Amino acid sequence: FSFSPLLSLGCTVKYSGYLGNWSKLFCSNGNSKYPRLMKLGKDITLWGLEIGLLSMTKGEAALFILTPEYAYGQRGCPPSIPPNATVLFKVEVLDFIDSEECDAFFELTYEQQDGLPLEKVLKVAATEKEFGNYFFYKQRFRIAKDRYKRALSILGCKSSSQAEQSQINASKLLLFLNLSLTYLKLECADQALKYGELALEMDQGNAKALFRCGQACLYMREYSKSRDFLARAQCIQPFNHDINNELKKLARYYKEYMEMEKEMCCQMFDPLNSYG
Repeated sequence: FSFSPLLSLGCTVKYSGYLGNWSKLFCSNGNSKYPRLMKLGKDITLWGLEIGLLSMTKGEAALFILTPEYAYGQRGCPPSIPPNATVLFKVEVLDFIDSEECDAFFELTYEQQDGLPLEKVLKVAATEKEFGNYFFYKQRFRIAKDRYKRALSILGCKSSSQAEQSQINASKLLLFLNLSLTYLKLECADQALKYGELALEMDQGNAKALFRCGQACLYMREYSKSRDFLARAQCIQPFNHDINNELKKLARYYKEYMEMEKEMCCQMFDPLNSYG
């Protein structure tokens, strides 16, 4: 059995492995809220488990009984797995992400990449974005940021028509928004603002981009700029709770800032007044 065709397939799986009649648990990741992305043939190497996973679809749960030749063989895996053990696995597939096309794309020269059909390029970029989303929700923001940037690098291709450029720009817009949010999570407000403004260059009325820019400016204490961005976002989506709450936060922070400025001024002039 060759694992090579499977090496590009990543999956997130909740699993529990048992010995006997479901009586002895020997491995599990069931307590993990965000199971890590694993590659078949690399992180998951039990032959029977791989065959079973490849028969499943996203969201499906299954029970597998693996005889020794499909599991740990004659030797077992001491001390947890005895020789010639039949094991039972309870699994749930949360997601599948196939990186084969991405891996193949980055093995090409720049000239070869430019020669690919746009449909293929967009698909590779979308897969990279999926990886970024996965790591974002796992709160591994630096890896997510790198994946989003990798997707952007794929979209640097030349377009042959306005229609193709529109497709490229639509994909770029989503990545700019994702990068802006990711940089906010990384507390890099200047970069969050940069990517928010790049999104606005493509869509001046994008409420999400305006909101991200407003958040970034608020973080940097640029209150006037923050108010401008957030007010524009509110005009587009007047009942958006996130936007309205951010404006309330801005008002509170600005009030605190002004009170602090007033107190500093009083402290500066009080010594002069004392010599009246």
